[in-house]
Amino acid sequence: MQLSLSKIVKNAFQSSCEEFQRIVAETTSILSSEDGQVGNFHIVGRLVKMKPAGNALIIGDMHGDFESLIHVLEESKILGRMQSASDQMVVFLGDYGDRGPLSVEIYYTVLKLKLHFPGQVVLMRGNHEGPKDLMASPHDLPGQLQTKFGQKWTQAYRQLLALHQHLYSASTVQDRYLMIHGGLPEQARTLDDLAFAHLKHPNQQLLEDMLWSDPDETEDHTRSSPRGAGKLFGKRTTDEVLDRLNFKVLIRGHEPCQEGFKLNHDGKVLTLFSRKGPPYFNEHGAYLDVDLSRKVENAEQLVDSVCSF
Repeated sequence: MQLSLSKIVKNAFQSSCEEFQRIVAETTSILSSEDGQVGNFHIVGRLVKMKPAGNALIIGDMHGDFESLIHVLEESKILGRMQSASDQMVVFLGDYGDRGPLSVEIYYTVLKLKLHFPGQVVLMRGNHEGPKDLMASPHDLPGQLQTKFGQKWTQAYRQLLALHQHLYSASTVQDRYLMIHGGLPEQARTLDDLAFAHLKHPNQQLLEDMLWSDPDETEDHTRSSPRGAGKLFGKRTTDEVLDRLNFKVLIRGHEPCQEGFKLNHDGKVLTLFSRKGPPYFNEHGAYLDVDLSRKVENAEQLVDSVCSF
């Protein structure tokens, strides 16, 4: 069945609380059952492994900026591409809600995409979908749910919190890309450390670093982050972790960029920020539309695949 973006947009604004809860529950059920080979992906714990084949649309933080999300989906023509070719994929890097006014509509849209294309859409976890002891602040989502759904909002919120526990912590493209919302945990020794970081939290800091950390050009290894969680990690940490796990580039979100994207650590880190405007006031958003079969040594070779708007 053809999926219409205009119909999704209309339903995103008009859906009842019951309909929204149904979509959240169905997506949670799908995510919780994904294991082994699922469409284009091989799932291990909360890690998604992709082969270096096909094409991926990689979208950074949305934070309730519905207009930017629809722009990305329209400009990339990704719905039509996924419907006509099974090797067309979308990876969301997390941070769907908070800050922007239309978080509920963002959730509705990305969850509908996952339900329609379960083997082609990856929903990753950002720090705004973190565990209760790492809750981002300000956390606007409860207020937005209450405004939209009235007294019924609490059940919808509980279901979203349950959904967050099943979002993916990391995605990979063999020998090429490691995708994490925040940053590299320097203590990671194997991919299993990333896949099962959620089970080791809070006794180990793996998940916190993956959700909260940022690259830093003045630091060699790591130091505490002004965010109050995660770390600032330097080029040596990037070099060591990527080499240890056999990847060329870290692709991440988490950090506002004036141009919608930026490079760090001699092109080994690419940050994508796909929403724009207040409260971040970045002039541009950006996303990556990349041929996964293409071999790269650093993210400077990916700049021609970054779409800024």
